[in-house]
Amino acid sequence: MARGFGEVGELAVRSMEIMAAGEPADFEAVVHPRAVNREGVAEPMACRGLGPAAFYATALWLRRAFADLAWDVHAVVTEGDTAVVHATMSGRQVGPFVSYDPEGGVAQAFPATGKTFAITQTHWLRVADGKVIEHWANRDDLGMSMQLGWNPPTPAYLLRMHRATKQARKAEAA
Repeated sequence: MARGFGEVGELAVRSMEIMAAGEPADFEAVVHPRAVNREGVAEPMACRGLGPAAFYATALWLRRAFADLAWDVHAVVTEGDTAVVHATMSGRQVGPFVSYDPEGGVAQAFPATGKTFAITQTHWLRVADGKVIEHWANRDDLGMSMQLGWNPPTPAYLLRMHRATKQARKAEAA
């Protein structure tokens, strides 16, 4: 569906939309085989690779933690092969959100709270050969953590985080 963002802008927006509900074929159609997600450093190892499979792994990682994922696009600016998308990401936490350390181990797990969030983000996407080849973002992670009740944590939530982190590390080791 054309929204007047131009070819590069439309591709950038589509690459974000498929994170919520896209299948592998959707990622193959939009993501370049050599694409890199610069945000993958705090994600599972499968997300740190190149190409559609790594981007799909990021989508699955997000979907495990958040239901009702959506990106409400406010503005798209393009110049040459680059698009900048200003959007609000929203969802509801239904599973643990697990972050990873640089070596790929579980750094922290935030157990599900059932709460909703809506945070602004700016995504930068570069296109080559008609597909997204690079992504990086600026996100309001603190705002999300406050809306979801992670921060400031209550003593009970800290205990739940400790248990969730242990469970996530055990699951990764299996």
